[in-house]
Amino acid sequence: MADREPEQNISGGAAGGGREATFDPETAGTRAEAVVDRLGELYWTKTYGGRDAFECLVRTILSQNTSDVASQPAHDALMERYGGDGPANTGDLADALAEADQRELAETISSAGLYNQKSERMIALADEIRDEFGGAAGFDEFVRGGDPSEVRDRLLEMNGVGPKTADCVLLFAGGRGGVFPVDTHVHRIARRMGLAPADADHEDVRAALEEAVPAEKCGFGHTAMIQFGREYCTARKPACLDDPDACPLADVCDQVGVYPESGEVVDPAEAMD
Repeated sequence: MADREPEQNISGGAAGGGREATFDPETAGTRAEAVVDRLGELYWTKTYGGRDAFECLVRTILSQNTSDVASQPAHDALMERYGGDGPANTGDLADALAEADQRELAETISSAGLYNQKSERMIALADEIRDEFGGAAGFDEFVRGGDPSEVRDRLLEMNGVGPKTADCVLLFAGGRGGVFPVDTHVHRIARRMGLAPADADHEDVRAALEEAVPAEKCGFGHTAMIQFGREYCTARKPACLDDPDACPLADVCDQVGVYPESGEVVDPAEAMD
């Protein structure tokens, strides 16, 4: 049976590497913070940080260009074989993947899609991390203890690691405050709501949100916007399209690119033309 949600909402705190956050839209300093605070009233907030950095990196790579439904089984299969008591475990996940047979690894993670490309990438990254940091433990120490900007820059130098992957490692492994990873949901919602310029790219959206949302709320804002994007603010048929009252954030949304009168939905950047 799945773990039950805690009786109280929590965000940050010592276990998460950050500070506890209070979600009160009435006292928010910016509209973006008010949106995050409203999401705090909708969804359970979590602690962030504490995941093994290399495993977090592997998990994020598996999730690229696929859904959680497909990537989670791939992650579980990988850890069953190369971590814990797995037959290919060497005591260190980076070392185990650096020594992995590419075809065997690809077969193990096949449910995640693009498995040949991802397996090659993970083996190369594992070898690089083993050489530079001595293995997963050294890499974890670097991510948790290094200067955040230096850690991010080093992650972005790694093949196949983009801004979202780097930020997810900083947030979920390092527990760093002020990190607001931007995936397709966050990118769409921030521009649609008017929290970022309609033509902003992923990095522009990240900069806008990290400037407007308090550091201790950024991690929750990322995960909550993803949840909100899946439940209400979908790409092709947002809840407000047929019924404005169906969206709990309709009153704070600019609806950029959403036209209920015609039933049309376009990318916010196209709405500027």
